[in-house]
Amino acid sequence: MRLIGRHWLNFNRFCRVSEVSKVPAIRFRGFSGEWANKELGELGSVAMNKRIFKEQTSNEGDVPFFKIGTFGSEPDAFISRKLFDEYKSKYPFPQKGDLLISASGSIGRIVEYSGDDEYFQDSNIVWLKHDDKLENSFLKVFYSIVKWSGLEGSTIKRLYNKNILETPISVPLPKEQTKIGNYFQQLDTLISQHQQKHDKLLNLKKALLEKMFPKQGFDVPEIRFKGFSGEWEERKLGGIVDVTSVKRIHQSDWTVSGIRFLRARDIVSAFKNEKPSDYLYITKEKYTEYSLISGKVKEGDLLVTGVGTIGVPMLITDDEPVYFKDGNIIWFKNENLIDGNFLYSSFINNEIQALVSR
Repeated sequence: MRLIGRHWLNFNRFCRVSEVSKVPAIRFRGFSGEWANKELGELGSVAMNKRIFKEQTSNEGDVPFFKIGTFGSEPDAFISRKLFDEYKSKYPFPQKGDLLISASGSIGRIVEYSGDDEYFQDSNIVWLKHDDKLENSFLKVFYSIVKWSGLEGSTIKRLYNKNILETPISVPLPKEQTKIGNYFQQLDTLISQHQQKHDKLLNLKKALLEKMFPKQGFDVPEIRFKGFSGEWEERKLGGIVDVTSVKRIHQSDWTVSGIRFLRARDIVSAFKNEKPSDYLYITKEKYTEYSLISGKVKEGDLLVTGVGTIGVPMLITDDEPVYFKDGNIIWFKNENLIDGNFLYSSFINNEIQALVSR
């Protein structure tokens, strides 16, 4: 069973077809003609497994039974092999490659059925039985951008058969469906490979941080670059940098343009390489006025979160003007007594983080 993420590139232009032109904005070479505007109900019907009752399950057994709470993750219930074989032969059961849909809870989550011996909770987990009228690889792409019929603006937390069957879909001929589906599958694989490489590098970084800085009670690291020797000097951070903040900026002074204004959550987002949900600014005039009192953040300085996720650092790498929320962010003013990158690396070292989190 493979969970389908929503991290692909924006491909609305492949699959969103104009009601007027009935063709997508971009298209692979060699394909022409209009796409057919249909509803999913014209191409298939909603299917689900036969109901399994609680007394038919156990904490361990032969065949995993996925409920809505474990859909896409690890099972916590099982059914017997005998029951599985009987129900699979007598009642609806997904084929390998069919796309299972969560119909309650986090509705619209999609899991591709891998063909393993698994069973699924009826009505809460369903699939579109389309008898090969659609290419599943194309349907997978469509599901990643789908807007289920009747749910727009609704507070309903359930996806009914009617919602699925009345959902509109634009459909090209099978050969073009396959081309589109395969293309995005390749992108998905590439993203997964990069994610694995990213995870390995993160683990390497974590290991090096533990070994390239002396542990508590020691004055040399376990590993170091060639050509370096001797003991490290232990200093208190306050003896190297000035720990301070800035004059308070009130919310009424926030603007939509000007000098970037950082909150603690902006630093956490930057640390995770995530885009902030929004950006805040203050005017250049207000920045100039307040910087005369507090000073200016400059290259080599370190800003560290003091609320929420405490102890997350941000190294200032240029002299681009920036201001921040006092109290929520601590400013380590670096007067070139320590290399900024070394200060940053020291701060994400496990031992410093352990002290910060106390």
